[in-house]
Amino acid sequence: MERTPQRAEARFRWLVLTGVFAAMACAATMVIRIPSPTTGYVNLGDTVVLLGAYLLGPGYGAAAAGIGTALADLLGGYPVYVPATLVIKAAMASLAGLAHRKGMGKGMPGVIACGLIGEIPMVAGYWLYDGVLLGSLAGSAAGIPSNLVQAGFGIAASTLLTAALRKSPYVRREFPAL
Repeated sequence: MERTPQRAEARFRWLVLTGVFAAMACAATMVIRIPSPTTGYVNLGDTVVLLGAYLLGPGYGAAAAGIGTALADLLGGYPVYVPATLVIKAAMASLAGLAHRKGMGKGMPGVIACGLIGEIPMVAGYWLYDGVLLGSLAGSAAGIPSNLVQAGFGIAASTLLTAALRKSPYVRREFPAL
């Protein structure tokens, strides 16, 4: 079956938007980095990861989140985290985007719930990965509070941005899932 020009154009548009969100996730992850008790750092990237999941959906949102944040780790001097970040942030965006797409993201409480669903693999994933790096799950538990702070900020900021973007006629037209 041959693709129509409109379908190819729409697909190209979504790929470009995915690239834009990957770049924003990379920048947000790198702009402020606060070292955590383990070998990682707290950052603002979860805000963009969650917002991208809501706007782009679970597939494109996961690609943007994984690529953008893994690139931030690579460029920021944390290459040991690149594989974990790629998988963890993609899973985070995929779950949050899926919950949002399934209708859970209606209203502020729903968006918060979608964020909570997405942040679970982030907190658990980095706890487990740090456990492997440190050779101790008990030792890696020291990073859980900082990951919870990052998760809380990401949920709060993405929820506020989602509420603001829902008021935009352009966003409502171009991203009907929001």
